[in-house]
Amino acid sequence: MYIVEFHEDVKKDLKKLGHSTTVLVLKKLQKISQNPLVGNELGNKANNDLAGFRKVYVENKRVRIVYKIIEEKIEVFVVAVGKRDDMEVDKKAQIRI
Repeated sequence: MYIVEFHEDVKKDLKKLGHSTTVLVLKKLQKISQNPLVGNELGNKANNDLAGFRKVYVENKRVRIVYKIIEEKIEVFVVAVGKRDDMEVDKKAQIRI
């Protein structure tokens, strides 16, 4: 099982989503900790170079979790969580890496 670590701003991301969505995100992160390859790979899209990162969705694909697998530490590092509107979450992730 992988350890899940968070970027310092992910707490703010979760507060913006509300309680019920946060619960869904945390459940999904528990699944990711057991199988981090469950997410799809990200690349370079719309000037957001997220190569090496992965994405998974919750709440009918309205919310995206962006994370990176760090094999050396047996860790999943969550960079951003947010709505997919206007690639908001991808932009946040790009700034944070």
